[in-house]
Amino acid sequence: MTAVRPVSRYDRVAAASAAEVIGRYSTSFGWAVRLLAEPTRSEIRSLYALVRVADEIVDDPDPGLSPQLRSELLEELEADTLRALQHGRSANLVVQAFASVARRRGIGPELIRPFFASMRADLGLRTHDDESLDDYVYGSAEVIGLMCLHCFLGADGGAYERLAPGAQRLGAAFQKINFLRDLADDHDLLGRTYFPGLDPEAFTDSRRDELLDDIDADLAVAAEAIAQLPPDSRRAVSAAHGLFVELSRRLRRTPAAQIRRTRIRVPDARKAVIIVRALGGRP
Repeated sequence: MTAVRPVSRYDRVAAASAAEVIGRYSTSFGWAVRLLAEPTRSEIRSLYALVRVADEIVDDPDPGLSPQLRSELLEELEADTLRALQHGRSANLVVQAFASVARRRGIGPELIRPFFASMRADLGLRTHDDESLDDYVYGSAEVIGLMCLHCFLGADGGAYERLAPGAQRLGAAFQKINFLRDLADDHDLLGRTYFPGLDPEAFTDSRRDELLDDIDADLAVAAEAIAQLPPDSRRAVSAAHGLFVELSRRLRRTPAAQIRRTRIRVPDARKAVIIVRALGGRP
């Protein structure tokens, strides 16, 4: 087992840097994560900051970033992350923040490697079949849910095994909703289509409903797991779950042709209502 050293000044600076990354990029996520108590709040920010950096390597529209350079940067980031996981030190503050949390919470290479594999897939795969999509969603979203679960539960291995399937289904639902929301940008700007057999130019209401039925099934399973989380994390995850339930409802009410053109959002006033309900323990 990896020895975990005490939190240092460098670790605290790294965590603050990760929080700045999340604060600059995230909106709905930022609303929910504020409901967590410390140290879990900082831990979750540190996990997601690394995810954000990897996403930027893959998705930044800068034409000066060639596919070869993106691939090299991603390989270097993965190698740095795994090295920091082993040794506890990186010169990259975001990697340092992630590794500090991972070492403390028992997050290992078995969750980190699939994440980077999915990021690499975005550099080459333009369309998916059922198998490649399952692999992609596992690495890009489900393992993130499992990492968060480690932070929420600490050393309670029994609870982790019991709640892991719900954490994976929640991550999958979040990812697939974002595939729908980003249908235009993914196809038009990045040249990707994630859902097998989906032609964005011929996207229909019936296909929309089929995809949302699958997503809503994931959200329902996730809700059962969320109810068993510790109270602090339960409130925050319930808020995030509620935001995505609302997105699912809004997507279902939106004509497929409009989803093809417009990114569906939840207004801030509605987000506030969802968060207040989560604080009160109401779905």
